[in-house]
Amino acid sequence: VQLVESGGGSVQAGGSLRLSCVVSGSGPNTARMAWFRQPPGKEREEVATVFRGGSSTYYASFVKGRFTISQDNTTKTVYLQMNSLELQDTALYYCAAGPLFGSWYRASNYNYWGQGTQVTVS
Repeated sequence: VQLVESGGGSVQAGGSLRLSCVVSGSGPNTARMAWFRQPPGKEREEVATVFRGGSSTYYASFVKGRFTISQDNTTKTVYLQMNSLELQDTALYYCAAGPLFGSWYRASNYNYWGQGTQVTVS
């Protein structure tokens, strides 16, 4: 399984970005997809997850309705639409894939990670 993220960049506060994660491979280790992020000088934290073919999603509390995670099963792409971006959203954003067990917000429950895409809000 390989995950390749794209879509990061620099944006002004209040702006929007859409991150993409293309998934190569399939199987039980891609049953649950998620986005995590690592702000500068901080630990990696969960952002959102999608599973059951896109019908189930969960979000971290700080998202506050600003982000939307989705997946396109035809193109095997997972998206993170981010609106109303804030300065504290600045981070390296990672796509992750894992089996459907364990808490979605624990990074240790994911087996595969992308290389990350940088989001900078100013």
